[in-house]
Amino acid sequence: MIAFLHQLPHLEAYGNPQYFLYLIVAVLPIFIGLFFKKRFPVYEALVSLAFIILMLTGKNLYQILSLLAYVVWQIFLIFSYKTYRKKYNNKWVFYLWVFLAVFPLAWTKITPLMTIDKHQSLFGFLGISYLTFRAVGTIMEMRDGVLKEFSLWQFLRFLLFMPTFSSGPIDRFNRFDEDYKNIPDKDELLDMLEESVRYLMLGFLYKFILAYIFGTLLMVPLKEEALEMGGVFNIATLGVMYTYGFDLFFDFAGYSMFALAISNLMGIKNPVNFNQPFKSRDLKEFWNRWHMSLSFWFRDFVFMRLVKVLVKHKVFKNRNVTSSVAYIINMLIMGFWHGLTWYYIAYGLFHGVGLVINDAWVRKKNKINRERKKQGLSPLPDNKWTQGLGIFITFNVVMLSFLLFSGFLDQLWFPQPPVK
Repeated sequence: MIAFLHQLPHLEAYGNPQYFLYLIVAVLPIFIGLFFKKRFPVYEALVSLAFIILMLTGKNLYQILSLLAYVVWQIFLIFSYKTYRKKYNNKWVFYLWVFLAVFPLAWTKITPLMTIDKHQSLFGFLGISYLTFRAVGTIMEMRDGVLKEFSLWQFLRFLLFMPTFSSGPIDRFNRFDEDYKNIPDKDELLDMLEESVRYLMLGFLYKFILAYIFGTLLMVPLKEEALEMGGVFNIATLGVMYTYGFDLFFDFAGYSMFALAISNLMGIKNPVNFNQPFKSRDLKEFWNRWHMSLSFWFRDFVFMRLVKVLVKHKVFKNRNVTSSVAYIINMLIMGFWHGLTWYYIAYGLFHGVGLVINDAWVRKKNKINRERKKQGLSPLPDNKWTQGLGIFITFNVVMLSFLLFSGFLDQLWFPQPPVK
């Protein structure tokens, strides 16, 4: 068995035409079955398992063994808490189980910092972050009472859903399970097929053409020039800022479109991740358009719960202070989730402070408009010019944050001596 796994080819998820050929051939029987209101759960499981294994194969089987250990760990946590929740609801048990569910991901992030050779942790495998979101979300929904009865098979089907395994979008158990149980009618399936074709074509344009132009043809020489120029900031770094931002968007949006396309072919309408984010007029709107499944997950499971705890315990008298602190903590956690480096953490802090400033401006504008109304004056202008200005400012603020996120400033500000 070990020898067989070693001989398997490694297929990068949505990485090349060969992967798409194999994948579409594999999911085609699933889509045809849906036309006859039939699902083939065993076949679906085998397809998902096969492609997950092919994603994780390589020089060694470390990632496959890590995934197995991780799945066993999460099964234990989910079903032990499910049994406990039927009779009890102690908040400290809930906090402990959430901590234990997050622990493998946290350990994966910390381990490279604790070892000289940056040794990979026990649970290090592609997709651990997104599986953790699903597992933690399941525990939280059990705590809330919106999720009560489900089988091991249902949980594994949700946790290991292949199209979104490596990088999302992040789904919720009830929404996913409802989609799985209710097979769309033929007209809707045809619409989903048409949508899949559109997603695949746009995905190829985004990921393999536009991301290549911005990320390779333009950004690479700009980085070299910026490092040669040195200093805190230079004109080439400004070019890196914009090219990296567009590369990040087109690469990730392209991947997300591929995931949505294959999900449709398997009868599941996963949540959309991007909705024209660079048209956002302020930072709050941006996070309602950018990596939406992630930002909505943090909103529902971190921000809202944190606000509730702070209000319940009357930590701050002012509700605006409460929301501001919650914004900063929420975005800092998101920064730590990306990685334990100063630039990821600074990125989270940047957006946390940005959201606080955004809310403060909205309150100030509303106050000014109320005062102007009392004086019989018209409100502050809200037209295509002011909206365009908001889009321009937000776009550039976001691009600056992406430069921070990229880690390029770490290379520019703290250059490493060449290895001899």
